[in-house]
Amino acid sequence: MNRVAATLVRHRPELLDWAIVVVLSVGTVIGWALDRAHQPAWALPVDLAACLALLWRRSRPLQVLAVVVAVDVVQIVADIPANSLIYVTLIAIYSVAAYASRRWAVAALLGTYASIFGAVLSPAASIDLGIVTGTALMAAAAVLGDNIRTRRAYLAAVEERAARMERERDAQAAIAAAAERTRIAREMHDVIAHSLSVMVAQADGAGYVMDSSPDRARRAIATVAETGRLALSEMHRLLGVLRSTDGEENLTPQPGVEQLDALIARTQSAGLPVTLSVQGTPVLLTPGMSLTVYRIVQEALTNTLKHAGPAATATVQLRYLTQDMEIEVTDNGHPAGVPDTDPMIPDGGGHGLAGMRERTAVYGGSLQAGPLDGAGWRICAQLPLEPAR
Repeated sequence: MNRVAATLVRHRPELLDWAIVVVLSVGTVIGWALDRAHQPAWALPVDLAACLALLWRRSRPLQVLAVVVAVDVVQIVADIPANSLIYVTLIAIYSVAAYASRRWAVAALLGTYASIFGAVLSPAASIDLGIVTGTALMAAAAVLGDNIRTRRAYLAAVEERAARMERERDAQAAIAAAAERTRIAREMHDVIAHSLSVMVAQADGAGYVMDSSPDRARRAIATVAETGRLALSEMHRLLGVLRSTDGEENLTPQPGVEQLDALIARTQSAGLPVTLSVQGTPVLLTPGMSLTVYRIVQEALTNTLKHAGPAATATVQLRYLTQDMEIEVTDNGHPAGVPDTDPMIPDGGGHGLAGMRERTAVYGGSLQAGPLDGAGWRICAQLPLEPAR
């Protein structure tokens, strides 16, 4: 209930101001009714006007304090009991300290102090208002308001910083995604370019043996058709992915599942013991998916080399299921309790995990990454199987 009330007050502060005005106005009316013999008729509307002025204490705190102090001075000089006006004055002082600039707040508080106690010390006033008590109350209201203003400024700065960091994080993620899409597009371009090279070579061969060996020519033409369908399939994968044309294009094919043994051998020579296991019946993957599998394993082993420590070992498992393929890379180098963040980003650089997610998303797959129980790190990618014909 208290949390709901605090949230309501935060988003609708005018409700709190109305509540304060109503409570003080009721107290003023009751005090005036109990002490009518010592108060003139004009004192009630003046006091109520001072209470009503608190509705603008957030937007115009200096003007509200001026109105309240003027009413205070008039009542002190006229020798009228203050009743609940002392609470109105303290709230006005608090509002100036909380919502006005510090320079104007100090000047206004000094003016308030001089006006009220100057009126108290005047010969026409006989109200017994202790200077020490009044000074302490006014100082307490001012200090409380200044603390609230400082806390509000601090919270605003924290929220602004959090919003800025969130914007920067989103911008960095967008840049990383764009860069990885560019890289994927260039690699897919290489796959398609290689397929076209194969088609040209097979078509030339078919034309060369068309008369002497019709069977070989038909097989070559069938290979051209199959390679063309594969290239079109890869082109459809490329739709929506922007590709940078900077740099020199390479028409050689990209690595794939067949090159995993060489990748693991290079990783072992770098000092990381790696074990590769294959479960299920391997199928011939499309060049793009084969490249994706290779890159996921490469990124995961690179991360292990960088962050797992000198005594770490890694395991690579390829699982060929009925409709999916799973690539799981685990190591024992990460301590337990590592938060589920991107371990591929050392001190804010690199975007290995983001790149893996982009690659798996291209083929409608999913990626999971996180610490293992006890020690270690696990990366598991699941790709729908689309074997090459």
